[in-house]
Amino acid sequence: MTTPDWVAAVRGVLVDHGLVVAFAVVGLLTWTAAAISRRLTGGRLHGSAVAILLGLALAGVGGMATGGRKGIADVEWLAGMGLLGGGMLRDLAVVATAYGVRLEELRRTGLVGVLSLAFGIASAFAVGGAVAWACGFRDAVALTTIGAGAATFIVGPVTGSALGAPGDVIALAVAAGVVKAIVVMVATPFVAARIGLDNPRAALVYGGLMGTTSGVAAGLAATDERLVPYGAMTATFYTGLGCLVGPSLMYALFRALVG
Repeated sequence: MTTPDWVAAVRGVLVDHGLVVAFAVVGLLTWTAAAISRRLTGGRLHGSAVAILLGLALAGVGGMATGGRKGIADVEWLAGMGLLGGGMLRDLAVVATAYGVRLEELRRTGLVGVLSLAFGIASAFAVGGAVAWACGFRDAVALTTIGAGAATFIVGPVTGSALGAPGDVIALAVAAGVVKAIVVMVATPFVAARIGLDNPRAALVYGGLMGTTSGVAAGLAATDERLVPYGAMTATFYTGLGCLVGPSLMYALFRALVG
């Protein structure tokens, strides 16, 4: 069956402007997720969590439909999704986030804020490394990379790239970070009352312990929007600090442990 001229023309425009199409698709996906969150869950399940789940579903559908390895980016007119979600824009986001951080703001949190960051990062690497070890990984690069993924889905690929980790290990690190972000998003509103997460100081500590900026911000938004800036601030420090200590201090520790 011959493809109509107007269909071919539209497809050509979409293919030639892949990055613009990717931004439009992500915007539509975000709007849809926000509507689902508002109408079906009353805002208890934040739109960010819904958007991530929709994105993962689309990636799976795209991979199965094309038989490729890049998810939805294997669809010709959605190839721009590969650039939008690639390492270049990821690293740009990390740098932009770091430039927005003010050290004087961290000082205001006092010792408890600093300790929450240190404990949060150390525990994430420890848990992630332990799970990786239980799954059969024995080299320091893989253990550190997956441990970094347990910190956040940004720290994971940044650490893996710096250490020269294989692509499959980096993918596992990203998956670990995404799962963590979703769990934090969904669980925060339900545990907030039990852990006293109802004031700025508690939000600062929570952000330092959890670290995943997207998860903490979305979870706090579903709990009490006034707490979002406080939790997001220490979570941002967590991401930056994790990117620094992952390929350096944490790698040295894992290497000393496993050789």
